[in-house]
Parts: sequence; C-alpha cells; structure tokens
Amino acid sequence: MFNNIFSKLLTTRRKRSLAGTILTAIATFGAVPNLMAAEYNWRFVNLYSRGTAYGEVYKNFAENIGVMSNGRIKVTMMYAGEGVGQTGVFGAVKSGLMTIGAPFQPMHAGEFPPGVVEVGLPGTTSDVGELSALFHEKGWGEILTEAYDKQNLVWLDPYIQLPVYILTKEPIKSIADFDGLKIRAPGAYGKFLRKLGASPASLAWSEIYTSLATGVIDGSIGSNIIDHRDGNHVEVAKYMYRLPIAGAQVLPIVVNKGAWNKLPKDLQAIVRGASAVHANEQMTKSRKWESEAIADMEEQGMQWSPEPSKADVETWNSTATALWSEYANADKYSSKLVEILEQQ
Repeated sequence: MFNNIFSKLLTTRRKRSLAGTILTAIATFGAVPNLMAAEYNWRFVNLYSRGTAYGEVYKNFAENIGVMSNGRIKVTMMYAGEGVGQTGVFGAVKSGLMTIGAPFQPMHAGEFPPGVVEVGLPGTTSDVGELSALFHEKGWGEILTEAYDKQNLVWLDPYIQLPVYILTKEPIKSIADFDGLKIRAPGAYGKFLRKLGASPASLAWSEIYTSLATGVIDGSIGSNIIDHRDGNHVEVAKYMYRLPIAGAQVLPIVVNKGAWNKLPKDLQAIVRGASAVHANEQMTKSRKWESEAIADMEEQGMQWSPEPSKADVETWNSTATALWSEYANADKYSSKLVEILEQQ
C-alpha cells in the first residue's frame, strides 16, 4: 500500500538530465580514482549511525564523489554522534567545520525557516511527480538556491524519502487519543500534533529509543518508517498510526560555499552528478527497504492502528493545511514557497 507513491522517480526530462550529467562527468573526468593524494579533502556529516541502511547510502555518495572525480576529492564520512549532533549539522556546514552535510530541516527551523517548508509540511502531496515539478519546474529550486546561498551554503539536488509516520507506545484508536501524549516531532510536525492536543518534543534520532523506553516520550515520528526499524523503536513502542503526517519528505545536501567556490567547474559538475546518483539511490532503495522494514517490525509485534473514521481523516487533513499560512509568514522565502504550493 505504500510503494505506489514512489512509482514515478523523476519526469522524463529530469531522467535525461540526470543521465546526461552523470555520463558526461564520468566520460570527461574518469571513473577510477588514482593513487595520488586528493586535491580537496572534505568532511561529510550525516544523520545516521554506522551500519544503518541510510548511513550506507550516504557512504556510497561520498565514495561516488571520489570515484567520479578520479580521486581528486576525498570525502570522509562522519556519522551520528561523531563530533556533530543532529541539531548541529546545519551550523557545522555553514561555518565550514564540516564541508558537506545532510541536515534534517525540522531540527533547524529557527535557523532556516524555509527548510521546514522544503522538507514537506503536513498535508503536502505524496505524488513524486508533483514534488519533482515543484522543485524543477515551478520555481522552488531557484528560491531555495537563493535562500541557502544567504546562509553561506550551496544547495544541491534534493532527494525524496518516504512518508512520515508516528509510532506510539499505546494504540491510537481516534484522534482524541493524541491528547496529552508526549511525541518526538520537531518543526512543523510538532506544531501539527500540538493542534491535536499532543505535547511535541524535539529530540535527535539517536535519543528516540531511550526516551521511549524510559517514558520521557510516548511516541515518535521517524524521518521515515525505516528509521523506526533501524532504531529498534518497536522494542519499546509497537503501534503505528495509519495516517502519515507528510506524504513524503524532500531533503537537501548542502555544501559550505567557501569550499564549493574553491572547486574548479569540472569538479563542481562532478559533485552535482554524484548528488543526482545519490537522489536516485535514495528513492529506489527506499521503496525496497520500506516493505522489508514493515515486515521486520510486524514480526517483532508492531501493529497498525484501526482505520481512522471519516471524521478523523477530515480533521487530520484540515489541521494540516491550516498550518501552511503560519509558515508562509516565517520569512520571504517561506512565503514564496507556500504561495507556489497553494497553486498546486
């Protein structure tokens, strides 16, 4: 029931563009790293621990930059808890402490409001084709490029991940059951749940398991369902609510602008080509991993909540879209993004 929202990875035009970028980069600059010392040494901070599914995808991205640049760029991966916490990713890349990073925008709402709109507000589309059009045809790409540039960051092609679901320690039989629950839900997700009576908390992914186990929180969103599986969250919370807060998430890769400007044009093209490969891998592997994650968690006793009533669905959807105007008022970039979103 979940895979159909990812049936269209990219529009035909984007597929041709992706293939052209990658093939040109490899043909022109080589595909086998040489044995000479790298000209540029980058540090890449991501949100996941070593050995997790998505941690490996980011590792592949780093290695692809090395291969596609013929060893001219060496990227050292930094995983969760290795020097920079989840809440520090944005600032670390902005300052140059890290060269490249994969931030989770809701963790940086105060620093960069447009990111909360970018990742996907509650109630936004689950259609991959529509999401791709927002970024590549309707102006979101240009707006976000400028917004990140003002933060001393270069914005690379975003990648699309799976819907955002809530896992709780007790079953949610109706929306009224959210009242009083403490749920890890940063950014707009937290604001949405607050309107339903819950008390949101902003915790790093690595803190979710312990917080659930000790009763600090009663439930949590994951960046996606796979996060719940890889974090072993089902050991301490077994109930998944059926309605997603967001139909999909769109996340960025950002590069420190100073480091980017030191690259010659050919290597800038290589990094962009590698980011396109990474976006494709995120999508194709996510589809497979989601089905596996659901099966794994159901074997561990995970249960889906009952089908929500028509009234609950209507309340859920109306509460979500009511948030859009709040985020439109955050800053000029958020306003432009929401204006385009409302025209969809």
